Amino acid sequence: MSAIKIAELRDMSVDQLEATLKEAKEKLFHLRLQARMERLDSPSELKKNKRLIARILTLKSLRRLKVETDI
Repeated sequence: MSAIKIAELRDMSVDQLEATLKEAKEKLFHLRLQARMERLDSPSELKKNKRLIARILTLKSLRRLKVETDI
């Protein structure tokens, strides 16, 4: 998965965000396994993946709050 910019995330639908979040969590799991078992090629991938997950979760909560305040 290449680096996804925040603008790209904002343009995604809820279903696309869910799919991207699932992929990112799976990738983070595999990266953590690699970190425990053997050397990682680029340890910065862990940090990048965690940030991607945080961005997605933040967008989801912002959208949820917006829907709640619009009601």
